[in-house]
Amino acid sequence: MKAGVELLKRLARTVAILLFVVGGSTILVRFAPGYLSDVREMDARYAGAARVELTAEAARSSSVWQMLKTELGGWTRGDLGTSREYDVPVVELIRPRLAVTGGLMARAIALAWTLALGWALLSSAGRRPRMLWQAPSALLLAVPTAAMATFCLVAGRGGPVVVMTLVLAARDFKFLDKVLRKAWQAEHVLQARAQGVSTARLLWAHILPGTGPQLLALATLSIVTALSAMVPAEVIFGVPGLGQLAWNAAMNRDLPVLVAVTMILAVAIALAGMAPERRGEWRAA
Repeated sequence: MKAGVELLKRLARTVAILLFVVGGSTILVRFAPGYLSDVREMDARYAGAARVELTAEAARSSSVWQMLKTELGGWTRGDLGTSREYDVPVVELIRPRLAVTGGLMARAIALAWTLALGWALLSSAGRRPRMLWQAPSALLLAVPTAAMATFCLVAGRGGPVVVMTLVLAARDFKFLDKVLRKAWQAEHVLQARAQGVSTARLLWAHILPGTGPQLLALATLSIVTALSAMVPAEVIFGVPGLGQLAWNAAMNRDLPVLVAVTMILAVAIALAGMAPERRGEWRAA
């Protein structure tokens, strides 16, 4: 009974977040400067047709409630609405890009965790933090994702996977180093080291199992960080994924596409956030 109540609470919270995303995105796009404008108005060949389309759009957008009704209607039909820019169902734009973005994020997260965890294990094994281990992470944290991607593009070295890996590894290392350093200083670990227990056995039998909940929570943050780094990486490197689609939708005020992509990202973050909670329940049981 208690598990069912908790599940209903999580579902209600997720639905509330999604409704907030739809409403917030619609209001922000509708009242953004230049919403009812089109670059075709500058071209005499298309100005007339563009004005007709904008007049019809203005009539449809006169009420925010009407816009919300239109967006939700697209979701109930299953096509997620019709793209303002491409004039095709939004689901046709999103479906092929899901695999591209998913593959990019999976490779970046796997490589970032391998790099950050290995670096943190070496760094945390010492008694005190050393600048040699901390400096690379600090330098990478000071560089914006877009700037790093632009540098790699200009230099002709690296790509979106490399950029996202470095961004994620730099952020994950700071947390992993603190968690593992505290684990190394635990009394039972110090006792085991004094008795000559091998480092490998300490890692597999004490360090990693003891820090499991913290590592799982950090994995959730890695997904959120990857989603935020995805947009500049895909836009700058021209990757045909959800990040590039969201950027184009924002630039062209394509509300149906923007709402759909934002909803997908919100669902991904909500599902990732449930993992640490479920792990805590399993441990308590």
